[in-house]
Amino acid sequence: MLGFIWFIIMGGIIGWVASLVMNRDAQMGYFWNVVVGMVGSFIGNSVFSFVLGSGEIGAWPPDIMGIISALIGAIVLLGVLNLIQRGNVRG
Repeated sequence: MLGFIWFIIMGGIIGWVASLVMNRDAQMGYFWNVVVGMVGSFIGNSVFSFVLGSGEIGAWPPDIMGIISALIGAIVLLGVLNLIQRGNVRG
């Protein structure tokens, strides 16, 4: 249970950082930051664990490769959403 709560907290932080990087922070609220962070974490950690065998974000203490892969996954997710909504990646 504590791992899931930690996953939500880290998802919110990662989603917020990704929204800052992709210039979408003004358009997203707390809920969408958490959703983007969690989905991006799933995407990033799935790809990176397959390729590099890196860790996960829900573990304590958090694995730095898990956090980096989650951030990259969240940025890619926001880039795809920008591409779908506006026709360009950086908005």
